[in-house]
Amino acid sequence: MNDTLLIALYAFAGAAATGLAGAAVLRVVRRRSLTASLAVVAAVGVVAMLAGTLAVAWAMFLSPHDLTVVTTVVAMAAVVSLATALLLGRWVVARSRELAVAARSFGDGGDFAAPHTPATAELENLSRELAATSARLAQSRERERALEASRRELVAWISHDLRTPLAGLRAMSEALEDGVAADPARYLQQIRTEVERLNDMVGDLFELSRIHAGTLPLSYARISLYDLIGDALAGADPLAREHGVRLVGGHVEMLPVEVDAKEMSRVLGNLLVNAIRRTPADGTVAVAAERSPEGVVVSVTDGCGGIPDEDLSRVFDTGWRGTHARTPPAGAGLGLAIVRGIVEAHQGRATVRNIPGGCRFEVVLPAAARGLGGHHPAVGPPVLS
Repeated sequence: MNDTLLIALYAFAGAAATGLAGAAVLRVVRRRSLTASLAVVAAVGVVAMLAGTLAVAWAMFLSPHDLTVVTTVVAMAAVVSLATALLLGRWVVARSRELAVAARSFGDGGDFAAPHTPATAELENLSRELAATSARLAQSRERERALEASRRELVAWISHDLRTPLAGLRAMSEALEDGVAADPARYLQQIRTEVERLNDMVGDLFELSRIHAGTLPLSYARISLYDLIGDALAGADPLAREHGVRLVGGHVEMLPVEVDAKEMSRVLGNLLVNAIRRTPADGTVAVAAERSPEGVVVSVTDGCGGIPDEDLSRVFDTGWRGTHARTPPAGAGLGLAIVRGIVEAHQGRATVRNIPGGCRFEVVLPAAARGLGGHHPAVGPPVLS
């Protein structure tokens, strides 16, 4: 047999035996520290080289002196390799422990702060992922706190708004029952009014619950904003006349949109009612619709005098009503929350900003593929109230 092949066989046999033994040891220590695993890996490499070298040396019948020299050289290499592996393992373990301590802040509700000491590329990647996860968790906690605050506020407002009409209904029903009502017909009319108010509140709560649950059914149809806004203005005209507010629809383009007509009518109705109730008598509420690079923008401008900057971000929150001066005589602060929910269900967005003398609510909706064409200067003549 060729000497080279024979040497290779001896070396392979010695190294293979060592590798199998090392694999068995790694299986035993797999749940222990990384230092132990690195030491085993280093030892396997060195011992495999030693076993192969000694097997070849014995097969070649080297002199005892030469065999001792070879064994000593390989043994020193093994010592150095093991020492290096232990140092490397301890360093990696120390970095991983620092990372574990930093990650423990997640459970305490804190933010993740990556260790400043150098680490391996894998640990650096893990640190970046933990930092990103920490940021997302912080945002989730903030949203949860905001939702909880909104829920508490909503419960408080609902309790207040339910108590008032229920107390009135109880008093009027007792008066009718005792026969002391001076004008029973007026009492019955007032009872009906209060019942309708309660029914509207329950309807708003049901609508909002479907929006939050993601179960709001939408029946899309291609319609013109011109017609949609015209119907909304006509529906809001009696309330505007009652409050002495003038409705204006002077800049409405004839634009097509793919929306649920019923739900979008509710959006416009809520925005108009909100604007009318907050605009003083002899004020103006203006509606406009135009195309923009983002889609179709419908805006409702009122004369409320503006919203404090610290409250702008909360206008569409559930139950928000703002200051006492802006609190409407009815409702539970759900109208604008419903507006945002319906608009977002249509893949749009609702915003508000202050303008001189009032506020401008904007609803951005995706535009339909092809327009109905044309531009109309107004949705009917301005309504004077």
